[in-house]
Amino acid sequence: MALLRKINQVLLFLLVLTLCGILYKKVRKGAVLKNEADDDSESPEDVEEEIPVVICAAAGRMGAAMAAINSIYSNTDANIVFYVVGLRNTLSRIRQWIEHSKLKEINFKIVEFNPIVLKGKIRPDSSRPELLQPLNFVRFYLPLLVHQHEKVIYLDDDVIVQGDIQELYDTTLALGHAAAFSDDCDLPSAQDIHRLVGLQNTYMGYLDYRKKSIKELGISPSTCSFNPGVIVANMTEWKHQRITKQLEKWMQKNVEENLYSSSLGGGVATSPMLIVFHGKYSTINPLWHIRHLGWNPDARYSEHFLQEAKLLHWNGRHKPWDFPSVHNDLWESWFVPDPAGIFRLNHKR
Repeated sequence: MALLRKINQVLLFLLVLTLCGILYKKVRKGAVLKNEADDDSESPEDVEEEIPVVICAAAGRMGAAMAAINSIYSNTDANIVFYVVGLRNTLSRIRQWIEHSKLKEINFKIVEFNPIVLKGKIRPDSSRPELLQPLNFVRFYLPLLVHQHEKVIYLDDDVIVQGDIQELYDTTLALGHAAAFSDDCDLPSAQDIHRLVGLQNTYMGYLDYRKKSIKELGISPSTCSFNPGVIVANMTEWKHQRITKQLEKWMQKNVEENLYSSSLGGGVATSPMLIVFHGKYSTINPLWHIRHLGWNPDARYSEHFLQEAKLLHWNGRHKPWDFPSVHNDLWESWFVPDPAGIFRLNHKR
């Protein structure tokens, strides 16, 4: 009986020893795998920050977005991710254009914009119907389209970037500011631009100061306006201040009270932004938004000034892919031909 007890003790000891050995191997293997994973992963300092750029690709002017993307990608070494926004019926064509052209190397995401969010918020206006297109309001909904980024660049499609987009991304936003824009009072001096008359650069050109709701804002009509065709936005502040809700509020008020219209200077997208961001925005280096190239086909900037510009914007009716237009040679150098052959330049002489 004593012998049997000793045998059981020895067997129990061997069993415990075996289990300890197995556990040791598992723990050691786990530690080795963790160390290997840690060695392979980059520290946060080593991971290159992505720069998100939002740009719309509308059906009738998709070539504009592709030229803008080409100019951005070609002039930087930064890690850009393009959020190309379109309506549902254009998404496959956007992908085809990118994947079957010189743009196939870019990092991009195609985002659908559902115009249902605009229902009841846009007042019919016949003077410039192109300004009522749904994609013109994408800039109001940036946090709904871009989720994982703290800072976002939004660009209109009718721009060409000549500088390194990293410089624009590095724009400093003051504490409490949800966005940065380019002031209209920062327009070029008279020697740099010729025959550019009739421009609006104050709130008077955008809002109807005869209306009570506008008067009650207490904003001087001589206040300098800004152009929202180039935006550097802070998504945290945007959401915290409920910017989108504020913009929608003023869109709905315009439907009810006709507070602004496209017959005024900036159309229906600029005006609510002027109201919501009044006194609460940072400024962009003026060279990063040289605009009004599409204002008048007889107006021209000096060649020297254009060379110094970081970003060119053909806002206005006269687009560089159409006729008549000015400085379209600068735009054409970035044009990416449509693989489907649908979008064509219209530069009749």
